[in-house]
Amino acid sequence: MDKMKQTTGGTQFRVGIDIGGTFTDLYLVQEDKITAKLKILTTPNDPSEAFLQGLYELLREQSLSMEDCKVIIHGTTLVTNTIIERKGARTALITTEGFRDILEMRREMRYKTYDLDIEIPQPLAPRNLRWGIMERISADGTILTPLETSQAEKLSEMLIRQKIDAVAICFLHAYRNPIHEQKMLEIIRGKNSRISISLSSEVVPAIREYERASTTVANAYVQPLAAHYMQRLENRLADTGFHGKLFIMMSNGGIMTPETACEYPVRMLESGPAAGALGAANFSRWAGENRVMSFDMGGTTAKTSLIDDGEPLIAAEFEAARVGRFHRGSGLPIQIPAIELIEIGAGGGSIARVDELGLLKVGPESAGADPGPTCYGRGGKDPTVTDADLILGYLNSDYFLGGKMPLDATAAAEAITEKIATPLGIDLLSAAWGIHEIVCENMAIASRIHILERGRDPRQYVMLAMGGAGPVHAIRIAQKLGCERVLFPGAAGVFSALGLLVAPLSFDYIHSRYMVLDDADTDRIALLFQEMEEKGSKKLHALGIPRVNVMVQRSADMQYRGQGHQIKVLLPNGKIDDNWVQDARKAFNKAYRAIYNRILEKIPVEVVNWRCVVSASTEEIPMETVGGDSIEKALKGHRPVFFPGNKDKVLSPVYERYDLPPDTRLVGPAVIEEKESTAVIHPGDLFEIDKGGSLVVRVKPPGDRK
Repeated sequence: MDKMKQTTGGTQFRVGIDIGGTFTDLYLVQEDKITAKLKILTTPNDPSEAFLQGLYELLREQSLSMEDCKVIIHGTTLVTNTIIERKGARTALITTEGFRDILEMRREMRYKTYDLDIEIPQPLAPRNLRWGIMERISADGTILTPLETSQAEKLSEMLIRQKIDAVAICFLHAYRNPIHEQKMLEIIRGKNSRISISLSSEVVPAIREYERASTTVANAYVQPLAAHYMQRLENRLADTGFHGKLFIMMSNGGIMTPETACEYPVRMLESGPAAGALGAANFSRWAGENRVMSFDMGGTTAKTSLIDDGEPLIAAEFEAARVGRFHRGSGLPIQIPAIELIEIGAGGGSIARVDELGLLKVGPESAGADPGPTCYGRGGKDPTVTDADLILGYLNSDYFLGGKMPLDATAAAEAITEKIATPLGIDLLSAAWGIHEIVCENMAIASRIHILERGRDPRQYVMLAMGGAGPVHAIRIAQKLGCERVLFPGAAGVFSALGLLVAPLSFDYIHSRYMVLDDADTDRIALLFQEMEEKGSKKLHALGIPRVNVMVQRSADMQYRGQGHQIKVLLPNGKIDDNWVQDARKAFNKAYRAIYNRILEKIPVEVVNWRCVVSASTEEIPMETVGGDSIEKALKGHRPVFFPGNKDKVLSPVYERYDLPPDTRLVGPAVIEEKESTAVIHPGDLFEIDKGGSLVVRVKPPGDRK
């Protein structure tokens, strides 16, 4: 790309850029006020192309100069896609002798107990590239068997002969004493300076051997590709005249520097989905909503997360690349903090097909951005959810992406007729509705399971719809979940990019040290937290963050004695003494009751891991409050739209989203369009534009619908 045209200096601005599987979303903020936003197709072969194309277009429209760009915050699916598509580096695993097969032994549990043909995800490091070495460290960090250096040197030479690109080193109990891993690193570096090396004691210094090994291997697997991508992106940004700071979104909702991202790329696994949840958290605080269910549906996937009291739920670990939809245990465990969400292969590009049993199936395969849905006119031949939504009247073929990308309704109809309607012996409209209904049901089932597993009731949450396809499907999913209200913020189609701009610069730490809480050594606990807090504060200070703007959040992984799994519990700050221990027990009781609706007062509580997040405080960004003068001016016309319970389409009004005045109160059916997305309001549902400019829909219960 040519160097961006420079204009006269002006007000500094920040940009959030979220690269998804189908679309790339951009948000630009000047003086903490939303100035511009944009959605363009992702370039799968080189995601940085869409990154720079979108940035160039955004700045050109606003007559801004790259010299005035203060910060760019970037979310990407690069790491996730690399693992799912198995396109990472040739990776080896070096571990303690006798533990070579830990990646395949896993937890010795079957995620589907009675399925004899159960599919297990293949390790990222194949067995012929996994080696054990003589060494042993005890659980308390004592060296039992010194590292066999001659064996280590021979193994280092083997890595060269095998043309290994990346290596993961995971020794038993290295989280307590990393000396052998560090020595192995020195030996390999002495033989080969180009190879990427990941140490488990640095990537995830925590108990649980399998999870630690899986995470370290995943980090090594994507490290060369992530480093190449970051270097290329930084170089191309420099060519545009950008002299500001580039930050990368992490899975836990914080941001990190490109240097940290290159060292620990596994922390970017849930980069994009985390941004949407952060945007929802920012909105919930701004709107005063205590319980929000974020529903983010794009072109490739759909994500649901819960926001309680303005904060998203954080999980201590999650799974990547599941081979069984909705089946916990069927993926690769990644032991890093991440915003807790459910992600399924259900998006606008999800492909519909008739299976060998003659049943209609939708997803998880996606047409992506290239070739995309059939109606995009880019070579796609398979019917997708977007094609079905177009046939149902939900989308305007002349106003997709604000008219920049016309849709071909004829091609969509032909694809659905040929591959769905004709094989099933039904008409075009029924086939299109079947596609839409199945994808909504899939998302509702996944969301319901995710919410109930966390001891929550979906009926107590207000749904916040976002993403390019989210507002189209939100009302139908809300009906299935029993949500009474659905909120559509302004520019819902690019809302995840806004989430990037409210993400804090942060560092998270973990220290595995088993203690019984009632008998805990308070001095030892204080020292553990002090070490983690000082380490994070120094890193933030080195990046120019004043100590007064540094925030600390303590937590621990806790359980009742005898249990095998922990829950994450937020712990109080302040002086650590006997009163602090009592407050920690109360915090555990509250968290445990919220999940299991009971507590066991007489059972001792154990702590397995101590955690600390050190972050920089951020300012919230107010939502857009634009609105028009009258409903009449907002009315663009009418078009036939299909809704359940009707044999044919219903003539429905179509409104321009930003021309609706704040005092709007109407009853569906209606279609409300904006450049980045379209909201579909079902018959009988009351909708209004509140004082903050948000579209609010009150969903009628299914029993009240005629």
